[in-house]
Parts: sequence; structure tokens; C-alpha cells
Amino acid sequence: TIEREVFDRLLAGMIQDIFSKDGLLDELKKALSERVLNAELDVHLENEQTAGRENRRNGRSSKTIVTGTSKVVLDIPRDRSGPFDPQLIAK
Repeated sequence: TIEREVFDRLLAGMIQDIFSKDGLLDELKKALSERVLNAELDVHLENEQTAGRENRRNGRSSKTIVTGTSKVVLDIPRDRSGPFDPQLIAK
């Protein structure tokens, strides 16, 4: 559950921009998606280390996804060795 004060801070001065293109909902989609992708890469890198393979983060690439209401440009994290295949956003 998201606390009321978090909602209040998100909505402060943005009521008209919630549903607009690049508005609050699009920003939340982007932030949540990128957080999940980073967590997926963290797990992948931990598994690589456990298997005795050296691998690490290696920048990001941009990918545009189409949601039900808009297009959102995400920064997809990459790994050095290249086997990372995100589950949230397929290659």
C-alpha cells in the first residue's frame, strides 16, 4: 500500500498532468519498470557469480515500449557478458 503522504507529494501541483502524455502515470510506469529491470539484472549477476562466472553491469540501452495509453522510453540495463535477458521487457 502506498502511504497517503507519498500520494500527496506525487500529486502536488500535478492534478491536470496525471493522465496527460508524459504525465505522472507515464513517469510512474517508467520508474517502476526500470526498477524491476535493475532488480532482474541484480539477480542475474548474483547467479552468474554463484556459478563462478565473472560478469558485471555494462551501461544501458534505450527501448521504447507501447503501453495501453502511451509510449514510454526505458533505459534497459546491460551486462558485460551479454546473457542477461530481462523477463519484464524482452529483447
